[in-house]
Amino acid sequence: MDTNEKLRILTASAKFDAACTSSGSRRKSFKGGIGSAVSAGCCHAFSSDGRCISLLKVLYTNYCINDCKYCICRRSNDIERAAFEPKELADLFMNFYRRNYVEGLFLSSGVVKNPDYTAERLLEVLKLLREEYYFCGYIHVKAIPGASPELIRALGLLADRMSVNIELPSENSLKLLAPQKTKESVTKPMAQIRDGIIQRTREIKLFRSTPRFVPAGQSTQMIIGATPDTDYQIIRLSQALYRTYGLKRVFYSAYVPVGSHPALPKDIQPPLLREHRLYQADWLMRFYGFTADEILSEEKSHLDPLLDPKAFWALNHLDQFPVEINTAPYEMLLRVPGIGVNCARRIAAARRTAKLTFADLKKLRVQLKNSVYFITCGGKYIFPSYKMNHSFIYGSLTASSSMLPAITEHRQLTMNDDFDSLPPTAEERVKCLTGQF
Repeated sequence: MDTNEKLRILTASAKFDAACTSSGSRRKSFKGGIGSAVSAGCCHAFSSDGRCISLLKVLYTNYCINDCKYCICRRSNDIERAAFEPKELADLFMNFYRRNYVEGLFLSSGVVKNPDYTAERLLEVLKLLREEYYFCGYIHVKAIPGASPELIRALGLLADRMSVNIELPSENSLKLLAPQKTKESVTKPMAQIRDGIIQRTREIKLFRSTPRFVPAGQSTQMIIGATPDTDYQIIRLSQALYRTYGLKRVFYSAYVPVGSHPALPKDIQPPLLREHRLYQADWLMRFYGFTADEILSEEKSHLDPLLDPKAFWALNHLDQFPVEINTAPYEMLLRVPGIGVNCARRIAAARRTAKLTFADLKKLRVQLKNSVYFITCGGKYIFPSYKMNHSFIYGSLTASSSMLPAITEHRQLTMNDDFDSLPPTAEERVKCLTGQF
């Protein structure tokens, strides 16, 4: 099998792994070195300086001794198999890099023979790139669960980011669909990577020449929809991973049917909307100060597909609203649907010099279509206060943009309309913009 055929097979197998992201690494080049990992990242993403960047996302091999029912590379699956040689893969990547096809490498692998053997092959690829080709760019490598601590450490000294995929949200699901894996085999390398990062951070303060260990941190991936685990279980696990292992990101991958195990759902579309809502909930936990128990509970264990998680939380906590824009603490502004970090900062700065109105919020680029139901300006709602109930707000937020009346549109009401729960009318929207309410 020639290199092009191997590349076709092993890049196709790698597409199901979503746990790659912009690096955040600061590995700079040196005299005689090639490339730089500063602001590098993954294919079809944008770096911190706004560049669209790419990497070669490939498996070392799709041979695997494990039989994870959800995985396309599982031992029992009848697919084309291929494997690179370390030198072959390193040469291929450098040829791509010199032609400006890619800026970095995302390298994963099936487990061939045993975890240590696989980790040794990955380590050989990284050594060739770093020590023979003097490549200083971004490399993200998968830590193989079950590999020895010495190999994990050696990989971490050469890679910018590492990831260990937890795959399924609960230990019971892991036992059912991935019997060769255990919770300990996944969390042990996570803990080692965390401890290595902490240790190197302390050492570099004493010795500037200390080599960095996984400078861009670690990430993981969970498959969504392959098991009956609830959204509440998923985000609670994510919260625990962030707090316990210091992960940079948890990636959520909608399950794509690739197996026929009785425990797997059949003939379903990938739950992409659910994946999207989980990413939004994850964002709330990382940047807005929410906890998993605030967003969901055992009674309400699934996110509403029609609402973003912040609006879902606000509707379930109407006792905390309305929020007065001119006096509310910054932390509470962040919890208002339609107000993000940048808008909250603009509001906090602007209200120091003037009393804000709804027209001012429009100028500050606040999404009034979401936030007007949860805020007051000068103690006044934008709509009559008797309309501010759960059914009216939910109906307004879940109506599609094509159903909501534009400022210049008119609509015909009927006697069957529930006037107290209708979405805002064109007249009300005009008053919203002019501040007449």
